[in-house]
Amino acid sequence: MTNDAYRMTKPPQSMFSRRPSQRSVLGILCLLAVCSCTLGPNFKVPDLNLGSSWKHRADVSDLALPDAWWTLFQNKTLTGLIERALAGNQNLAGAEARVETARVLSGVSAADWFPQFSMQNNATYERLSLNSVGANLPSGVKLPRVERDRHQVFVGLNYELDLWGRVRRSVEAARAREGAAADNLAAQRLIVAAEVARVFFQTASLDSQQQILRETIALRQEALTLQKSRFQGGLANEMDVARARTELELANNDMIGIERQRGNAENALSVLCGETSTTFKLAKNQHLPAPPRIAAGVPSTLIQRRPDIRAAEQSLRETNANIGIAKADFFPTFSLIGTGGIESIGAEDFMEWRGRTASIGPQLSVPLFQGGRLRGNLHAAEARYRESMAGYRQSILTALQEVENAMIDVNAFGRQRAAVTAALNAAQETSKLARLRYDKGLASYFEVVDADRTVLTTRLLQAQLDGQRLVATVQLVRSLGGGWK
Repeated sequence: MTNDAYRMTKPPQSMFSRRPSQRSVLGILCLLAVCSCTLGPNFKVPDLNLGSSWKHRADVSDLALPDAWWTLFQNKTLTGLIERALAGNQNLAGAEARVETARVLSGVSAADWFPQFSMQNNATYERLSLNSVGANLPSGVKLPRVERDRHQVFVGLNYELDLWGRVRRSVEAARAREGAAADNLAAQRLIVAAEVARVFFQTASLDSQQQILRETIALRQEALTLQKSRFQGGLANEMDVARARTELELANNDMIGIERQRGNAENALSVLCGETSTTFKLAKNQHLPAPPRIAAGVPSTLIQRRPDIRAAEQSLRETNANIGIAKADFFPTFSLIGTGGIESIGAEDFMEWRGRTASIGPQLSVPLFQGGRLRGNLHAAEARYRESMAGYRQSILTALQEVENAMIDVNAFGRQRAAVTAALNAAQETSKLARLRYDKGLASYFEVVDADRTVLTTRLLQAQLDGQRLVATVQLVRSLGGGWK
């Protein structure tokens, strides 16, 4: 059989019937998949020796903090304010949006796991140059058509084989960013709730001080009236009247200062709750609850409980994954590239099967020379990891300091409160004795004024300490990470 006869009897081969080529492509892909690995170090939480006990011990209970830790203060007004703040605070709204953004972008990174398909549809009109076409044809040959319509419908395939773990590390980094955003949201919620509680107890303390000053002003007004009567009756001198008026105006001055501080605190609460300061009102609240006893746990629990430490850990995880991405860039990239569709000249036979066309095969991209870019990216990724490690350790050191300081404050304010209470009892007894001595003519009015001033100062200090003890308890809750799961 001649070669021409053999070619006539041999069945035609299209790209769809060339089995050996398809098996070769599949074999290459399977071999590459088996040889795949993940570059870069696997993340491991740093081993930190945090100790098993605190240096200072506060008067705490063994009960765990509830999620809504503010309910321990048993104040409905406080609970309502915190719920309003958690629902309306604009910083929280922004943090929630950042969590949603990170969650979506994590899904975008995970999309690289799957083949990417695209579709292209073209319908173009073409006109060839008679000069260029005719110049290449022999003399006497009829010119081909120079005007035609080209119709194409193609489906494209692009699938990167993750041989070196670049996609896996990218997804790991994206999920770490998502976790960090969620932990930062929890930290922001804790900050907002703690700040509302702090400002609320501050306003309650100011309300108590206002009540003390109102009582003092009423008493000093009576004292001024009494001294005027005594002066008119010849039983007192002008100096006693002047002293009485001075003490009254000083009390009025203190009242104005307290009113200013309370107004500023009320406006701060309105911003925390996400409401306008012009319409926000907070009713007077002179009742300060006793500070609850809170379980401090052990130092090692801070890593799990404090959301800011968890966020720092997630940032460390992300930078660790970026090292793997930078290392993977040194190696070749293998992709499966393919197209398939229908193409024809003219629309009349566009949908015929003979117009099909397709191509598929692996694509290799090798970074031969990058001018030091890849090595620089790797060094930068390693440096960012070290930076994140330092930030992670610093966040733990800061957390330990905050807990220790809060315990010191809780204990110190409790002891101060006991000392001030004893001082107030002594000051009230001194004031009573000074007034008796003055009524009997054994002492001047200056002793009465001085004793009353000491009573007022001690009562105001007592109200301030009551608020500070509660604020210190709130700070202890915040430093411990709150009750968030």
